Amino acid sequence: MAFKLTKGNGELSVNHEINVTPFIDVMLVLLIIFMVAAPLATVDVPLDLPVSTAQPQPKQDEPVYLSVQADLSLSVNEKPIARPSLGLELKAITGGSAERRIFLRADRTVPYGELMNVMNGLREAGFTKVALVGMQGQAGTAP
Repeated sequence: MAFKLTKGNGELSVNHEINVTPFIDVMLVLLIIFMVAAPLATVDVPLDLPVSTAQPQPKQDEPVYLSVQADLSLSVNEKPIARPSLGLELKAITGGSAERRIFLRADRTVPYGELMNVMNGLREAGFTKVALVGMQGQAGTAP
């Protein structure tokens, strides 16, 4: 028993289904572009952090970052602040809890004395849990 699937005149019938292969290709290209571009858009404050060989510590849910930039300006979580209002801004962000850990990161060109002045300001505001942030690196690669 044999069946003939085409019409007798030898022409192929028109296929009315949409070819989704080009759409899938475009979606995969867009996915790759977003996967490559997403990590590049995470840090808004330009800092040149020094390298540390210490073991990384577990992260908090919502960390509070205090950044000291190369021009000695301060920012809390990418929001610029003035030095006199450092304690008030941190208390507003932490809800008045001095037990929250403050992650302090500074550009490598910031003088040590200026970094100590910022740490003294944190201590005067009541924040004694301060963690210094650095770039993760291999032993012996620090300049």
